[in-house]
Amino acid sequence: MFVSPRRVRKCQFLQLFATCFILCLMFFWEPFDNRIVSHMKSYSYRYLINSYSFVNESLSVNREDLDRVSSYQYLINHKEKCQQQDVLLLLLVKTSPENHHRRNAIRQTWGNEKYVQSKLNANIKTLFALGRPSDHLQQRKLYLEDQKYNDLIQQDFLDTFHNLTLKLLLQFSWVNAYCPHARFIMSADDDIFIHMPNLVAYLQSLAQMGVQDLWIGRVHRGSPPVRDKTSKYYVPYEMYQWPSYPDYTAGAAYVISSDVAAKVYEASLTLNTSLYIDDVFMGLCANKMGIVPQYHVFFSGEGKAPYHPCIYNKMMTSHGHVEDLHRLWKQATDPKVKKISSGLWGRVYCRIVNIVLLCKLFYEDTYPCSAAFS
Repeated sequence: MFVSPRRVRKCQFLQLFATCFILCLMFFWEPFDNRIVSHMKSYSYRYLINSYSFVNESLSVNREDLDRVSSYQYLINHKEKCQQQDVLLLLLVKTSPENHHRRNAIRQTWGNEKYVQSKLNANIKTLFALGRPSDHLQQRKLYLEDQKYNDLIQQDFLDTFHNLTLKLLLQFSWVNAYCPHARFIMSADDDIFIHMPNLVAYLQSLAQMGVQDLWIGRVHRGSPPVRDKTSKYYVPYEMYQWPSYPDYTAGAAYVISSDVAAKVYEASLTLNTSLYIDDVFMGLCANKMGIVPQYHVFFSGEGKAPYHPCIYNKMMTSHGHVEDLHRLWKQATDPKVKKISSGLWGRVYCRIVNIVLLCKLFYEDTYPCSAAFS
């Protein structure tokens, strides 16, 4: 096929013009660093430059200079938790000391090891990762809770939002030390709903294929650091000076294969941990090791997924569930759900329902419209 040289030069000129325009935005629009401009800068950085090697170099530190998570003593630990060799999924739930009612709800629903073993014929291990509370009475309650359930892992750092990266490092150091043989590792918040039958079936199929380099979840691409000082996600330039983060999955829930867990742990030993946005730190570690996150349409965003059997049929996670966790678990795991979507007319019915529920003119941070067609 013949291509006109004039057309090639025109395309090159347009590309050069667009690049120069975006670079001007990045460097000269700093006083107008509002939400729109910051997102333009971040997307420009990701799609034009798309290199974070020098970011990794700038954040790298010598191992002997690090105040590693290993320096924090375990207050509660269960080294024996993962002794079995056939662990399909190690489920690590990030929780706060005071959220005992959330932990109990999870133990009775999607984190119930006995349910998964008896109903789904799979071996999972559930652990709750947390730091130290600020008062001694709460710590005593945690000791009593763990004596009953034997599923807490806790290190001696203060459990606060700004120590979330330490909680992430606790999870990966525990996996590395005590459960490197688990096929998959999932990190989840304690206000997440996980459709365990769907997830287990999905992971079993991946395990049969021997999949590696797996990192799935709700992917954020080209996200900018928050520069608003009133936001709890505020990140100063001194901590992270670049206009865009590497791609990462939302920390609310994501799944990785065991080989990824080992690589992320290795990278975490050489990166500065002062960045307290834990899912971003995870993205930095993965990026350093050449691991790319994969978007799964049924890992929800910040919003709750619609309540409907046609949604439950393919649901993986849904965010923001505390008081309604038992009710949703009962509805979503009802055997009738599969019957509704079975057969030709069932599939057509659910396709129409999912389009109505997910493809709306206004944005809802649940599942994307594309999920209705998957």
